[in-house]
Parts: sequence; C-alpha cells; structure tokens
Amino acid sequence: MTTVSGAGADTLSRRNTWGFGLGTLGRDMVAAMVTMFLMVYLTEVVQVPNSTLGAITAVLVIMRLFDAVNDPVMGLVVDNTRTRWGKFKPWIAVGAIAWAGATVLMFSDWGVDGAAFVAVFVGVYLLWEVAYTVNDISYYGMLPSLSRSQHERERIGVVARICANVGLFSLVVALVPVTEALEARLGSAQRAWLALALGVAVVMLVFQAITLVTTRQQVGAPMEPTPLRGLVAVILRNDQLLWVTLSMVMFMAGYTLTTSLGLYYFTYVYGDAGMYPVFAAILGVTQLAGLLVFPLVAARMSRRGIHLLATTACALGYVVFLLAGTSMVVIGIAGVLIFSGQAFIQLLMLLFIADSVEYGQWKLGRRNESVTFSLQPFIYKASSALASGGVGLTLILSGINEARTAADVTAGGIAIFTFAMLGLPLILVLVSWLVLSRRYRLDEITYAGIVAELSSREAAVLLPPDTGTDPRPLAVEGADDDR
Repeated sequence: MTTVSGAGADTLSRRNTWGFGLGTLGRDMVAAMVTMFLMVYLTEVVQVPNSTLGAITAVLVIMRLFDAVNDPVMGLVVDNTRTRWGKFKPWIAVGAIAWAGATVLMFSDWGVDGAAFVAVFVGVYLLWEVAYTVNDISYYGMLPSLSRSQHERERIGVVARICANVGLFSLVVALVPVTEALEARLGSAQRAWLALALGVAVVMLVFQAITLVTTRQQVGAPMEPTPLRGLVAVILRNDQLLWVTLSMVMFMAGYTLTTSLGLYYFTYVYGDAGMYPVFAAILGVTQLAGLLVFPLVAARMSRRGIHLLATTACALGYVVFLLAGTSMVVIGIAGVLIFSGQAFIQLLMLLFIADSVEYGQWKLGRRNESVTFSLQPFIYKASSALASGGVGLTLILSGINEARTAADVTAGGIAIFTFAMLGLPLILVLVSWLVLSRRYRLDEITYAGIVAELSSREAAVLLPPDTGTDPRPLAVEGADDDR
C-alpha cells in the first residue's frame, strides 16, 4: 500500500477522483447503446419478425444471466493478477479494446436473416458481454483501492456517476436526431447506427486511456492469491454484499424496464417520438443535479435516510406518471421524481458495495476488491436480463412490434405496455427498499468500527507478539457468525 501525505496526497486524491470519474463517460455511452437501444435497433431498423425477436429475447435473457454468474470468476482472475502495472489496469485496457470492437460489430450489416441472423447475433453478443465483463470487473474493482475513506469514496463515486450520466444522457438525447441526420447523409438507417456505434466506441477508448494514465492505487497490501475453491465463500459469507445485490437487482430491473421502453412509449402511446429527446434531456439534467447535491444531502442525512428519501421520490414519480395521461408537464414532473431518486440509489449502490469490501476483509481475513465488485456488473446484467425478457414479451403481447404507427396499438395493448413500463417497476422499487432497510447493517458507525479494527490488525502485523491487541471481532448487527 502506497502512503502519500500533505500536498502530494491532495494532488493524488484529485487525480484519482477525476481520472476514475472521467473513465466512466464513454463506458456508459457504449453500455447504454446496447442495453437501452439494441431492441430499438433490431425492431425499428433491422425490423426482425416476431419469430426472430422471440428467439433473440430468449438469447438475451439466458446469455446475460449466464454472463452475470461468470462475473465473480473474472473478479477472481483480476484479484489474483500480479503485473508491474498492478492487477486492474491490464484488464481495463484489454477489455476496453475488445468491447469497442464488439460494439461496432453489433451494429454492422451481417447480410443474413432468420436462423443465421440469430446464430451470428449469439456470437457477436457473446463477444460483447465477455469484453464488457473484463473491463467492468477490473474498472470498478479498482475503486476501493483508491481510498478507504467513506468521504473520499463518496467524492469519487459522485464524480464517476456524474460523468457516467453525462455520457449516458448525451447518447439518449442525441440518438434520434443524430441517427436521423446520419441516415440522410449516409443513405440508410443501418449505416447511421453503425456510424454512431463507431463514434461512441472511440469516445470510450479515449476516456479509458485517461483513467489508465492518471489513477494510482492507495489501498490493498499484497495478499496470497485466492483459490478457485474459495470464490464461493468470498461471496456467500459476505451477507451484507448479498443483501445489497438482491435489493439492487430488483430496483435496477424495474428502472431498466422503464428506460428501455421509453422510446416506444413516446412513439406508440404518447404518439410523438420527437418528444423523447426533450424528455431525456430534462431527465438527464435532473439526474446530474441529483448527483451534484448528493454530498450536501449526505452531510445532513445518514445513508439509510437518503435511501428512504430516494425510494419515496421514485415511488411517487411512478404514481404521478401513471396518472399523467397526455400532459407532458405532468410526465416531466414524474420523470424528475423518478430519475432524481434513481440517481441517489445508484450512487448508494456503488458505496454500499465498496463498503462491503472492508466488511468481507474484516470477516474473512481476505481482501477481494474485484470479486466483491463483480456483484455490481452482476446486478446490472441480471437486471438487464430480466428487463430484456420483459421488454421483448411486452412488445410482442402489446402488439407494438408489428405496429407501424400509434393507431395500430389497441387499448388492451396500451394497458399491457403501461403496466410493464410503470406498474411493475413501482412494485419492484418498493420491495427493493424493504429488503435493504431490513437486512443491510453497514451504517456509518459500524463501518468506522470495522475500518479501525482492520487498521489495528494491519499495525499488529508489524509489532512483536503479545502487544495487547484485542483479536476479538467487532460485533455487527445482523451478520452471521460463521467467521
């Protein structure tokens, strides 16, 4: 572990904060283009029939769940890596390059259809998911090594989420007008989407390079490699990590279902696709504002209080959206409530998982940043898999996949669509809050005690025997006793 003090520490803190944060900008553009808009590309540009869409939906659900389960294995590989550049950066670089290439392939014209199209899709999507896993596990696994301070982690997390949301909403707002402009220039919608994919892939590589050059690890003394047989114990015995994961899979599944159906909503329910970029811009500003004020709120409220406040905002937003009818003003208010609450919860998820690293180290005597943070992409992929299944099923059952205009969708189809986009996510948000509020116990006081004990243990290693250090573990309410 490298120790820096004084002005050097302040400079390094700023470099880590901005170096790590800026790296998320392009990453979230690439991720959003596939997780949010791949279905739009397949149904509106490629115009796959229901039979192919059904097969692709099944493939997406199965592959995302399978890849999510494999995330901890990649975390183990990263944690056991030893190179002159550290254990994180080599995998970040390799993953970013492969991910960029797979994204371009995803939106290329394959020249096939039917079963052959599904077969090619499986191969390209598998490459995309593997590359995403390699980059994501190593990237976010590096975060806990940048600082052990909750305050500094909050600062890094805020900057990272702000940059990520700038990237995400830049793509969301630009997608419709940019692809339309490129289509007019390039002669086809498919070429327009390919050009956009190439552009976001280049942006991602540029900002990933900034992270690789500027960040520097501060926490994490060398430890013995974790054997494969110990992987399950690292995860399953970290009960706090498991409760966070369960809660956030439910929340993100609902949120992703809402965002993935957004463009369809304005096209086929509201009846004006041109309002989608306007709506997305409002929500993007709202999320960024929420992230900017998070430090001010965190200075006055506990994380548990913030989680309740954010959940209330999301739930109220869904209720308002359900009652909004065709009023764009009311829809905008609903969106502000949902997305400001979501910004807080997504940042809290990052911080809860980061704190679970120290909890796992305290409980198991082994520090596994990447294995622990492999549960973050697991959350995104598992929730994305569930949402993809919901999106595909909703488009088929509501009749929207075969509809060409809003007039082609029946009242029954709109009811099915509305429940999938708003009703089901509302239920998932409330259940998610219930799980986390009842089972997660790493509040600020408990975490501070864990860090103090870890520091005592590390100091004791450098002292002769019988120094008087109390070896007994700190009691954590709700933690199991299988240490």
